[in-house]
Amino acid sequence: MDILVVNPNTTVSMTEKIRRAAERAAAPGTRIVAVNPPVGPESIEGFYDDALAVPGLLAEIAKGEAQGVSAHVIACFDDTGLDAARALAAAPVVGIGEAAFHAASLVAGRFAVVTTLPCSVPAIELNLLRYGLAARCARVRAAEVPVLALEERRSDACERIDAQIAAAKAEDGAEAIVLGCAGMADLAAELTARHGLPVVDGVAAAVALAETLVRLGLRTSKLGGYAPPLPKRRA
Repeated sequence: MDILVVNPNTTVSMTEKIRRAAERAAAPGTRIVAVNPPVGPESIEGFYDDALAVPGLLAEIAKGEAQGVSAHVIACFDDTGLDAARALAAAPVVGIGEAAFHAASLVAGRFAVVTTLPCSVPAIELNLLRYGLAARCARVRAAEVPVLALEERRSDACERIDAQIAAAKAEDGAEAIVLGCAGMADLAAELTARHGLPVVDGVAAAVALAETLVRLGLRTSKLGGYAPPLPKRRA
């Protein structure tokens, strides 16, 4: 099967990091196609960037549908444009945020989310409410790390994320951690070993869940809110 993994921001180095994480998680026989739109914000930090990223994301989803991919993964933790993408696509569309929340809820009673900046916290909290998992989340913590700092080798991003995980265990009673940014995808295994609890990377969780939906023969319902967009002029 072919899985299209769309990084909704325009930073190519992050797309490559996401591709590697997706390929590590994929089963034999799954081909990962990782892309990012040519236009849009270089990183997604909060509601404004999220809105600007949606048109480029949807264009990539449309290309994937035309190419006949088996499933799509939206590799932004805010689940940017997820509902619109599901209306556009017949193949399953999985957001890394939703996938990570569900994975964490299956291995722990309470989990915490460690994300990048405080402006990302409200969007994540709203998604937890929407997915019915807010009661399972002890807290959403911001590590005060800009998304693009995760691409810089000399930044102290890893130390800041480390400190928030330790605080989530000590202060919030977290039994698992969800990494709240696709740019953290390469840190999960190391952080799991260091902190002695499950650390969930949303990219890996979304790829595995997308593969499962394809194997089950499940496609996106075209009834109700995910019905195909009506034909109309769009200036």
